[in-house]
Amino acid sequence: MSNEASYWYLENIDVTGIFCPQKIRRGDLEAHFHRCYKRGEYIYLPDEMSDRVFFLTDGRVKIGTYGDSGKEITKAILGKGDVFGELSLIGEDKRRDFAYTMEEATVCVVNVDEMKLLMRDHTSLGLFIMKIMGSRVLEMEKRLESLVFKDSRTRIIEFLLEIAEKKGRRVGFETEVRKFITHQEIANLTATSRQTVTTLLNDLRDRNILTFDRRRLLIRDMERLKGEALQMS
Repeated sequence: MSNEASYWYLENIDVTGIFCPQKIRRGDLEAHFHRCYKRGEYIYLPDEMSDRVFFLTDGRVKIGTYGDSGKEITKAILGKGDVFGELSLIGEDKRRDFAYTMEEATVCVVNVDEMKLLMRDHTSLGLFIMKIMGSRVLEMEKRLESLVFKDSRTRIIEFLLEIAEKKGRRVGFETEVRKFITHQEIANLTATSRQTVTTLLNDLRDRNILTFDRRRLLIRDMERLKGEALQMS
């Protein structure tokens, strides 16, 4: 199977059907259940037992941790269809990070023992989880390299290009990203300051490369934005 075919295979798994059947019980234990969270709730916190895997069926969730000084470090911002808490499958006893809802969210929760049974029964699900873990390791390595070798301006621009590629949709010749995150969240994800993010975004807007508000980011010219990153490389 070619790499392209493998990618298609993984991307077309009916993950929702596997994670969230109407009713699955093993003995008296309800192994799957849905839970709705209000905006601003924690799904889990550091040092809590790591015994469940979560599938986000609606909303957005922030995964992060706290530094020694108490500063919040954002690791990822997840959306509908994303899986998190997966380190419980490879021996994590207690959570090392937190999961926090950025808006109302609905989550399908699966306990670890049931998840392992599902992975045994559905080879495609095991491959899907492996793909998630691998991609997150690569993302962390990429962020570390960016932090070491690139300046703050380049990190921010490359982040904008990344979210446009992953979450954007074409609108004519422009690219729109809905549910744009705050300047502080961008700063957390790129290891920069909120002031640096705001200054750069305002500069790009003044030059008509992009525009933004609290609801969306609209990149008017992707090639010019890519050129901004290349200039700083």
